[in-house]
Amino acid sequence: QVRLVESGGGLVEPGGSLRLSCAASGIMVNGHAMGWYRQTPGKQRELAAAFYGDGTTYVANSVKGRFTISRDNAENMVYLQMNRLTPEDTAVYYCNARRYGSVYWGQGTQVTVSS
Repeated sequence: QVRLVESGGGLVEPGGSLRLSCAASGIMVNGHAMGWYRQTPGKQRELAAAFYGDGTTYVANSVKGRFTISRDNAENMVYLQMNRLTPEDTAVYYCNARRYGSVYWGQGTQVTVSS
């Protein structure tokens, strides 16, 4: 059974930082394309950052220079370091894994950026 469990969300002031964690079980993070998506009410889920299957990374223009995706293959974890957060980054953040047409999602973690 595949499980992706996100943690690390919360309330942070503008300009602050958070690190999200995604603990994977049932799959190996270095064998899947892994990504962080985010979604706000009424909007489509959007990709913020990802590792592709070939190991290359993608970072959305809206978060480039502020967000960094990383992974620890030994711990089977994927992280999203978020710096210089703004209210526009407020969303539910989801961990995603995909390979050969199989797609898995975590339950999401809320990030709220507000003073």
